[in-house]
Amino acid sequence: MAVTDLRLLLEGLAAAPACLVRVESTQGSVPRESGAWMAVFADRLVGTIGGGHLEHQAIAEARRRLALAQASDPAPVRFALGPALGQCCGGVVHIVFERACAADVPALAARLAPRLHPVALFGGGHVGHALARTLAPLPFALTWIDSRDGIFPDTLPPNVHCEHSEPVQMAVPTLAPGSRVLIMSFSHAEDLDVVAACLKRQRERGDLPFIGLIGSKTKWATFTSRLTARGFSPSELAHVTCPIGVPGIPGKEPEVIAVAVAAQLLQSVAAVQAVANPLQGYSQA
Repeated sequence: MAVTDLRLLLEGLAAAPACLVRVESTQGSVPRESGAWMAVFADRLVGTIGGGHLEHQAIAEARRRLALAQASDPAPVRFALGPALGQCCGGVVHIVFERACAADVPALAARLAPRLHPVALFGGGHVGHALARTLAPLPFALTWIDSRDGIFPDTLPPNVHCEHSEPVQMAVPTLAPGSRVLIMSFSHAEDLDVVAACLKRQRERGDLPFIGLIGSKTKWATFTSRLTARGFSPSELAHVTCPIGVPGIPGKEPEVIAVAVAAQLLQSVAAVQAVANPLQGYSQA
C-alpha cells in the first residue's frame, strides 16, 4: 500500500499538518522494518508501523506533539516490545516523530517514494485487468501491453503505464531492465512470440529475473516443443514459469489468479533481496 499511502499523505498535507511517525531502526523481532511510516493527522491515519500497542502508543505521542504544535525532534524514541508494551515480540523499535505541513510535500515526495520494481504485463483480458488492479497498490511499476485497441480502462493508477504494440513482441526489447514479465495475451500465437522474444533478450542481456506464462502443463509442453525448434535450450526454457501463481491455490477466477501471481512476484523480489542482504531476516513479530 506504500504508493497509495504516500499519495494520501501528500494530498492530506495540503489541507492540514500531520506528524510523520517513522521507524528509524530496529533490533530483534519487530512488526515492521526500518523506513516504515505512518502519518497521524488530527482526525485520521495514513499508513501503519505494524499495529498493536506499539502503534497505539506512537499515535498518542504523535497526536500530543501535533496538538502542541511541537517542532520536529530528530532524536528517536525507543520502544521495547516486551510485557510493558503488551507485545511479546522481544525486539526494540526506534521511532522518529516529525511534524509535516504543506511546505514539506516536495521533500517528502522524494524521500518517501517507495522503490518500484518493473513489471511488464502482456494481455488486457479478464486476468490482465484483475492483475492490474491487484498490483496497483503494491511496490511495482506496471507496463501493460496489448496489440488491440480500446482494451485498457480509461482510469489508471499512477504507477501503471499502457502501451499498444503491434506485433506485441516488439515491446520486449524496450522493457525496463530488471522487468518481471507476465504473459497472458488473447492468443497462444502471441504468447509464444512474446516468450521467444523474452528468452532472446534473456540470452543477450540476462536482465529479466522472472518470465511467467499463464496456461496449463499441456500448453507449456506444446510451447517447449516449438521453442526448442526455434533453438532455445532446456536451460533457457527453465527460466519460464508456467503455470504462473504460487502453488496450492486451485481457483481459476481472474481475481484468484491475480492474487496468486502477485504473491509469486513478491516472492521473486524477496528472493533477490535475500541474496543481496543475506543477514537481513524476515519477521512479522
